[in-house]
This record gives sequence, structure tokens and C-alpha cells, in this order.
Amino acid sequence: MQQQSRQPDLVEGSLPVFVFPTELVFYADEQASHKQVLTLYNPYEFALKFKVLCTAPNKYAVVDATGAVKPQCCVDIVIRHRDVRACHYGVIDKFRLQVSEQSQRKALGRKEVMATLLPSAAQEQPQVRPQEEERRMKEQLADRVFFEQTAFQTESRTASGGPSLLTVLLGLLCMAALMLPTLGEQESTVPVYLHLSVNKKLVAAYVLGLLTMVILRT
Repeated sequence: MQQQSRQPDLVEGSLPVFVFPTELVFYADEQASHKQVLTLYNPYEFALKFKVLCTAPNKYAVVDATGAVKPQCCVDIVIRHRDVRACHYGVIDKFRLQVSEQSQRKALGRKEVMATLLPSAAQEQPQVRPQEEERRMKEQLADRVFFEQTAFQTESRTASGGPSLLTVLLGLLCMAALMLPTLGEQESTVPVYLHLSVNKKLVAAYVLGLLTMVILRT
């Protein structure tokens, strides 16, 4: 019922799409980097279906290029670079993630992610490493033609060490922000200056999703 009440407010192309990382960097001399993971997070109270498009589908294999994300959940999309050759060094490809409601065909939102193949990690600046890309949320991308992925394959992922204290504290802070009243609520004993807007709560939910995935992967 809540999904139906929200539907008239959803305008095509206006729904924010939360994906991390926002940039993929593959290194020819690092076999482990040839497989990357995009995480699509759904902070909304209704389910979303998604589709992954790419400007160069023949160069990549995408696991589950289409699917669905339950409310308040996330899904991992595995992308493997399968054409690691010197002629592709420095070429910027783009992935586009389109989301829509389960019962709708129109794309309510979209997010574009750049993908680049480099010869070696030693030649790249540290700040563009995948571990740092989760902190870079702004992107400036030109429009290009996107194609549907047709290649699928199963992948496995390896885990690393435990979460840091800072990660846990940031997670608790985001949870506290989500529990605060929303602007406009009348019946609340919390001071008005602690009431948060919907946009601020969306940001807190997105950051909490990032931190949750970081903790689950460690």
C-alpha cells in the first residue's frame, strides 16, 4: 500500500541511485583487480529492479546484469574485465545502472560509473585506488551510447581484516541520525533543531549502507 501511495511522486529520471564505488580501475599486472564489485543500495521503502548497461559490453562480463533489490537492502554486481590488452590502456568506458519500480518500465533513476584499464598500479596515484573510491561521490560524465550486457558468469569473493573503530562509530552515528524525527513531524519531544530533512536521512542511510558492506566484507 505504501508503494502505491509513493508511486505518483516518482518522476522518471529523478530518483537518486546509490552505488559504490563510483569508479572502477583495472590493472593489467594485477590479476585480482580484473574482477571488481559494484554495490547497489536501496534505502527506499519499496523494491527496485535494476539493469546494467555498458559502452563496451564485449570487454566485460557482468554477473546478474539485471535483477531486483528489496527495500532497505543492497545487492553486489560482479564485473570482470575480460579483454586486458595494451590497446585498451587508458580508455574510459562507462557503466550505467538504471533502476525502476517492479511494476514499471520507465527508468526512475540512473547512475554512471567510469571504468579504466591501466598497465600497472605503480603508475597510478594512490587516491584512485578502489579502497579510496568509496569516498568520492561526485562524478562528471559525458553522455555515450550504452548497451546491455549479455555475458554472465559466477564469481567468488575473498574477505579481508576486521572493521576499524572509526567505521563502527560512523555507523552508530548514522543509525542515530535515522532515528531522529523528520522535518514536519508535529508530535515529537525532540527539539526542532534535531529534526532532519528527508535528503539528510537518505544520505545517512546511504553512508550506513556503505559502512555495512565494509563491515560485512572484513
